[in-house]
Amino acid sequence: MGLTLIEKILLRASGKKDLRDFVYPKVDFCFGNDITAPLAVKEFVKAGFDSVFDRKKIGFICDHFVPARDLKAANNAKLLRDFAAKYKIKNFFDINECGVEHVFLIEKGLIQPGSFNIGADSHTCTLGGIGSASFGVGSTDLAAAMEEGRCWLRVPETIKFVYKGKLSKWLGGKDLILYTIGKIGVEGAHYKVMEFSGPVIEKLGLDDRLSMTNMAIEAGGKTGVVEPDEGTLRYLKQIQGKNFRFKGSLKDLKSDKDAKYRKVIEIDVSKLEPQVSCPHLPSNAKPVSSLKGIALNQVVIGSCTNGRITDLRIAAKILKNKKVKKGLRAVVLPASPDIYKQAEKEGLIEIFMAANCIVSPATCGPCLGGHMGILDKGEVALATTNRNFIGRMGSPESFVYLSSAAVAAASAIKGKITHPNEIIK
Repeated sequence: MGLTLIEKILLRASGKKDLRDFVYPKVDFCFGNDITAPLAVKEFVKAGFDSVFDRKKIGFICDHFVPARDLKAANNAKLLRDFAAKYKIKNFFDINECGVEHVFLIEKGLIQPGSFNIGADSHTCTLGGIGSASFGVGSTDLAAAMEEGRCWLRVPETIKFVYKGKLSKWLGGKDLILYTIGKIGVEGAHYKVMEFSGPVIEKLGLDDRLSMTNMAIEAGGKTGVVEPDEGTLRYLKQIQGKNFRFKGSLKDLKSDKDAKYRKVIEIDVSKLEPQVSCPHLPSNAKPVSSLKGIALNQVVIGSCTNGRITDLRIAAKILKNKKVKKGLRAVVLPASPDIYKQAEKEGLIEIFMAANCIVSPATCGPCLGGHMGILDKGEVALATTNRNFIGRMGSPESFVYLSSAAVAAASAIKGKITHPNEIIK
């Protein structure tokens, strides 16, 4: 019996001849952010550990509450700063050089195809978009991995999603994943790998693939993955530059034809239109045309789901020479300093500012109700983020809708949920 891509990576990392139900593989990289890593550091100290397994394979990314929103956030950043100095952790990223972790780590070349990675953040599954096995874990797991260099886990089964047909204008990875979660539900891939494949995925850009793997967790998935191809390598060479260090073979990073899947789900995208997930679950996905007219107080374009350069280009194309609806707050958050610089170079930042958007440095900020765009009681937001749970972006009596950057930009102009075709024919 053949193996899936994730199974192959776990087998390699485990150093065994065959795959067991439970494995204890060596991690290629492990990391946490300024919310989860301080907990891991405290557990590390509590356990009596006094050394790390490899100072180059551990990362701390301060991306949630920096610049520090309050004293607790400042204390957390200082805790990581001090720990990194004590153990000479090479990959400590503070406010001066930091982006949203699931975007930033790929740019820095710290995640490569075929690698096994764990992160103390549920959206670590994003990294599977370039063909890695990347799993979100708890802070105690991260603490143990920082000392042992390994992580215990049960090998997950895989559900294969095969996308066929032709995507219409304005559709991308975000629409595909919202539709898919709507189809299978928030528990539809419970502790399973979501392997995205088929002719539609093969033609899909890497930013869109990463948007899809990012939200595997929202269907209960253990992780998401797309087989890497030549387009993957071109993408990584472009954004990683001198940090690009993949030396493997793409032939080894494919699921075997006789691999065993829990199930195979085929999806025809030919008649699909842009999707919007309604409060209060990502699975509550509906066609944008069925939601026309829902008034908004805020639009957020950014996050680890849709804060990449292609997302900003799409949003800027729609917003160019137009204005955000008076009374509506539009927040744009490029996901990393490099993306911000590229957007500035291409004139996108100027377009956003001219449209009366607020442009922020890279931060997770409003996505988790942290800062940079909290909602008050009764307010309604449309966001390109990944979660719309009750109270996710502020008040438990607020409402969050999820969409692509295209729908978000069009809606910012109209002040209500809008199909992009209404702005650009």
